Amino acid sequence: MARDDSYLRIETVTKRFGSVTAVDQVDLSIGTGEFFSLLGPSGCGKTTLLRMLAGFETPDVGEIYIDGAPVSGTPPHMRPTNMVFQNYAIFPHLNVERNVAYGLRKEKLGREEETRRVNEALEMVKLGGYGQRKSNELSGGQRQRIALARALIRRPKVLLLDEPLGALDKKLRTEMQIELRQLQQSLGVTFVFVTHDQEEAMTLSDRIAVMAHGKALQVASPKEIYNDPTDMTVADFIGQMNFLEASVREVSGDQAILDAAGFGAIKAPARRPYVQKSARLIAALRPEKLTLSESAPEGGANSVRGKIEAAAYLGDRSHFHVRVDGLEQPIAVAGPDEQPGGGSLAEGAPVWLSWSDEAVILLERDRG
Repeated sequence: MARDDSYLRIETVTKRFGSVTAVDQVDLSIGTGEFFSLLGPSGCGKTTLLRMLAGFETPDVGEIYIDGAPVSGTPPHMRPTNMVFQNYAIFPHLNVERNVAYGLRKEKLGREEETRRVNEALEMVKLGGYGQRKSNELSGGQRQRIALARALIRRPKVLLLDEPLGALDKKLRTEMQIELRQLQQSLGVTFVFVTHDQEEAMTLSDRIAVMAHGKALQVASPKEIYNDPTDMTVADFIGQMNFLEASVREVSGDQAILDAAGFGAIKAPARRPYVQKSARLIAALRPEKLTLSESAPEGGANSVRGKIEAAAYLGDRSHFHVRVDGLEQPIAVAGPDEQPGGGSLAEGAPVWLSWSDEAVILLERDRG
């Protein structure tokens, strides 16, 4: 079956609570079988938007469509959706089997069919044979799986997940991310996933909507959002970023030369319409796009001198803060601490920073 890239449509949806606009004119299209994440800090509107998809809130303006049908007036139990809540909502007085079967209570199935569906759901989340366990005998990861099984037993076309991994420790959370992604791919169900954890969203998602102040600022693949953010807020929220005040000296074709605070003249791609002569912009550089060396790079590469102010060894890489004259904040650099010749980059050492033209992202100051 061909994928419908607008199976779930959110059209100019706004939701207000008194004087607070929680969701502000959001437009999104989500495809069948897509793992789509709503990413942003607390208060950005992502959970309110998820609750409107579920039917627990109603838009003040705009409409939500599922498979071409408007659903804003449809109650939650009549929608082809189900939701996994942040706290899992496991019933303590019911065992695992009855917790999972709770999702079938309105379908009035026979006992044999209900048992078959429950066992099928438990196998799906790798908890076959756990049906008679008591709820208080479950670990955090098992409780999360039970909540998934209860939501999936109704065979929804869209599964809504509100930070379902937030209560897990880091190691278990990483394991569950892999399992959740594999489960979604095997089922082909559309997942809409809410999280404030950028690494989690990048790991799981086909596409991400980065939200702030009730708006969807950028909607794209994880790779595109990381390497080509269109907004200062997005660039700052996703990963670590160095920002430099800059003004455009000249533009020639698809390349610009800028005067950047502390860095002097630098080159950068001029792919966006706001990169024009005399424009005042922000030049952004990811820490891992910068290279440290003890001697000046050859060949006219973008480079600047500095001094290592702090260094932290993290096993597979090191993080450095490099002080550059003319800048209030040190420059963040991520990379190996060993030099090609065997020398080590220590705190207080003079160094050269270098980077490619393509590493520079030019952003408008007044966006975000």
